[in-house]
Amino acid sequence: MSAKLAVDIGGTFTDLAIERGAERWTAKVLTTPAAPEQGVLDGVAQVLAKAGMAPADIILVIHGTTLATNAVIERKGARTALLTTDGFRDVLALGNESRYDQYDLNIELPQPLVPRRWRLPVSERLDNTGKVLLPLDEAAVEAQVAFMRAEGIEAVAIGFLHAFVNPEHERQAAAIVRRLWPEVPISLSSEVSPEMREWERFSTTVANAYVQPRMASYLGRLEVGLRDAGLACPLFMMLSGGGLTTLETAARFPIRLVESGPAGGAIFSAHVARERGLERVLSFDMGGTTAKVCLIDDFQPQASRAFEVARVGRFKKGSGLPLRIPVIEMVEIGAGGGSIAAVDSLGRITVGPESAGADPGPACYGRGGVKPAVTDANLALGRYDPLAFAGGSLRLFPEASRDALAAEVGGRLGLSAEMAALGVVEMVDENMSNAARVHAIESGKGFSGRSIIAFGGGGPVHGYRVAEKIGVKRLLVPSGAGVGSAIGFLRAPVAYEVVRSLYQRFASFDVEAVNALLAGMAAEASAVVAKGAFGAETRESRIAYMRYVGQGHEISVPLPPRDMTAEDVRTIRALYDQEYTRFYDRPVPGSDVEVLSFAVTVATLVEPVEPAAAAHAAPAPAPIRRQAVRDTVTGEVADWPVYDRAAMAPGAVVPGPCIVAEAETSTLVGPGWTCAMDSLGYLDLTQESA
Repeated sequence: MSAKLAVDIGGTFTDLAIERGAERWTAKVLTTPAAPEQGVLDGVAQVLAKAGMAPADIILVIHGTTLATNAVIERKGARTALLTTDGFRDVLALGNESRYDQYDLNIELPQPLVPRRWRLPVSERLDNTGKVLLPLDEAAVEAQVAFMRAEGIEAVAIGFLHAFVNPEHERQAAAIVRRLWPEVPISLSSEVSPEMREWERFSTTVANAYVQPRMASYLGRLEVGLRDAGLACPLFMMLSGGGLTTLETAARFPIRLVESGPAGGAIFSAHVARERGLERVLSFDMGGTTAKVCLIDDFQPQASRAFEVARVGRFKKGSGLPLRIPVIEMVEIGAGGGSIAAVDSLGRITVGPESAGADPGPACYGRGGVKPAVTDANLALGRYDPLAFAGGSLRLFPEASRDALAAEVGGRLGLSAEMAALGVVEMVDENMSNAARVHAIESGKGFSGRSIIAFGGGGPVHGYRVAEKIGVKRLLVPSGAGVGSAIGFLRAPVAYEVVRSLYQRFASFDVEAVNALLAGMAAEASAVVAKGAFGAETRESRIAYMRYVGQGHEISVPLPPRDMTAEDVRTIRALYDQEYTRFYDRPVPGSDVEVLSFAVTVATLVEPVEPAAAAHAAPAPAPIRRQAVRDTVTGEVADWPVYDRAAMAPGAVVPGPCIVAEAETSTLVGPGWTCAMDSLGYLDLTQESA
């Protein structure tokens, strides 16, 4: 039987998973930041050896990575120029003139990826209907090409006013650039983000151009490396919206990869929720660099078409660079195993967002790191076995952890290394809990009746304490939790979303124009999906982004996946009022509604899931050892039994406090919690007071 391989590159670890039928093999290796493909190839060799397979046994490789995100955050992308309409070169700097903190007199705003010197105006103008008011000055474009070449520009973004309605001037300018400079990569706003709102559209297009050369180079090296290793099968990329696409599409629109790794985690959680029949869950993915929280209702992760990257204000919406791309909506904070702990000028313990990464890593890695990280704090509290971390592939040094904690945290606060570690862990748990609260509030939802699905290397370690802080009484840790995002890649459909702006008011709704637009969008999305679907059956979904006339933001409303009729228009108008009431308690009587944009998604069908059967009672295994663990609530040290997850049969139950250990992570079962193994091999933790 043929097998599929998934690879997820994170800031600290690279996770791999192979599946063949019901069998699965996983591996976790350190990321190699200088050459990420090398870590992938090392991990591929390791996981193939575990599975006893040859490279030729793999029929498909699925890959997700945070490299595009990191390039923007670290400002390590290409030297990028922006060709734009004369008079609009400062759109990137002006933004929408909002302030994410109204009362901060020294507010720091995100700097554009393109400095003003390389934001180059050319004479041209369209009106809001796409009518040409001023033809493109071709000589000006040619002059700017000469300037860009002299400046050593490596990528070009083109964004003209109202190009989302009529892309002709952008295409004309691109043709001139290609004629004079065939090798330079070009990104057009009418292709990358064909929606109204110039700041968001220009910002997304610039970001796409900024990461394109680096991502194209990396993907090319990876493809060659895999082929040289004997994997001649297709390579698909995970998109931030939760679907898979071909290498060709990913190389053309690399900005759609920015949240591809976390998207895999959300898909993984949604699949687990379907298996267990959990309609309301909170996905909690804590890795080596960040923690991600996502709400999943009716087995579907929340989706969005807006995302911020490289926020300069921690947790503060509006402090990052805006991207208009399809994305699974989640909150991501710098709270991973490698997040560095310190004491600020007010004597408060802080954790992250700076991370020790894979090189040098936390102090306990023994690779030259001297600053304490969350992993150091967990080790000092007795939560990890220093000889069994990452399946025994990475030895930890407890003395290095204690020394770093004492020097950087405890010494400044008059605490022992162990109590400093307790403070660090409680702070990171509170940061993650607060992020979850904010995300729920912004989504108009709560935690009542929800279960947490915890995964990633750190999710099962911190999950029960986060659950206690936000009032959730049930926690699920699936098998393969340590590499959950990689497994999620294997559950994702081949999918593509197309978004277009076409302004409509319901008082004068043009059904024919909308149907023509949606049909063209469906054809475009279907063509992209067909390249990777291999004839699989697909489904189509349509959405309209609507608002009351005069409002500033839209609400999404589903549309029928067919030509609309006049009756459909009335139904959709009523659906908008219902959805608006869900958010804001009541509609606005007498107000007309306008549509700003439409979205069409085509995706292969998700495989049906068999519901989990009840597990019959089984005896609990004997603990493999006991280790002294300091409880972060009471501060007291006690011997916690440690159980081998592989030795727990379905139906076995162990009481907390205890640790259930496995190769890629450990699950902490806190005092007052009970852990049961279900029929799928998942750990089901419940708080006894529930």
